[in-house]
Amino acid sequence: MEFEIVFDREEDGRWIAEIESLPGVLAYGVTRLEAQSKVEALALRVVADRIEVDQSAPEQVRFAVV
Repeated sequence: MEFEIVFDREEDGRWIAEIESLPGVLAYGVTRLEAQSKVEALALRVVADRIEVDQSAPEQVRFAVV
């Protein structure tokens, strides 16, 4: 399972990182790296919740930065 992280920058300088394939998974950071770390952590929480409900785990989780 690979998730693509898309970045944008607000007018105030904050970075937004989003994983469009996981609705609602986006995070802000002062730096691009901070936003990336936060969105990856959030995505892993969403995947963990899905595993609890479905009882099926993906073999591997990867992130691609674009």
